Amino acid sequence: MQGRGTMGFSRRLVALVEAPIFGQAIMGVILFNAMLLGMETSDGLMARIGPAVRFLDTLCLAIFVAELALKMAAYRLRFFVNPWNLFDFVIVGIALFPAAQAFSALRALRILRVLRVVSVTPRLRRVVEGFVTAIPGMGSVFLLLGIIFYIGSVISTTLYGDTFPDWFGNLGRSAYSLFQIMTLESWSMGIVRPVMEVHPHAWAFFVPFIMATTFVMVNLLVGLIVNSMQEAHHEGEAERTDAYRDEVLARLEAIERRLDRVAQPDRRTGTEK
Repeated sequence: MQGRGTMGFSRRLVALVEAPIFGQAIMGVILFNAMLLGMETSDGLMARIGPAVRFLDTLCLAIFVAELALKMAAYRLRFFVNPWNLFDFVIVGIALFPAAQAFSALRALRILRVLRVVSVTPRLRRVVEGFVTAIPGMGSVFLLLGIIFYIGSVISTTLYGDTFPDWFGNLGRSAYSLFQIMTLESWSMGIVRPVMEVHPHAWAFFVPFIMATTFVMVNLLVGLIVNSMQEAHHEGEAERTDAYRDEVLARLEAIERRLDRVAQPDRRTGTEK
């Protein structure tokens, strides 16, 4: 009896933490807490209502701790199998560090609590899962991009390092300048045209570099991410379809059992409805 009571209590806890209204309430607390953390950056506002803001922030943190405690009690060891639960655990754990000078950087990371919106929103979770799925393919692209940057840094340092040491004086400066060029931020008037005043044929290096990095490699990364997110979306749709199908089958089986129970008395009396 005690085991059955424990299992019943655990099931009730699971039903509670998985209820839509529970997730919506936690999302509301997350958004409210994000507003409070933004208010803490205003010195004038904190001078007027600082104690109230800090009290509400502590209250939000207490709610997050209570939420994690309920989930750990409901799922037990399964809690640590779900990566989103681990994500929430780390984010809330960071906020529990004392406000000492040694932990001032960690205290500044309290704003990461806003990221918990991702863990309680299925659509946002699928976006992140799609991005994570794309990381292995992105690794190959980043490796190729790194090789192109290294080759470009060596060439630009050799060709333009003596005349433009601030931009191409060593490999580090050249890589940073090439990164700026790749992002197309002031690449022409800011860097390339001044270089071309001294080296008229410099366009023969910079234009192919932009074509290879900005228009090929970056768009390839975007394509990989979009493809992974589409796959994650299709997987989510398939999961919802399977869940709906299982629900329909369960209802049909329940209807069939009811019809069998209704038909049994009639079989005993030899009549038929």
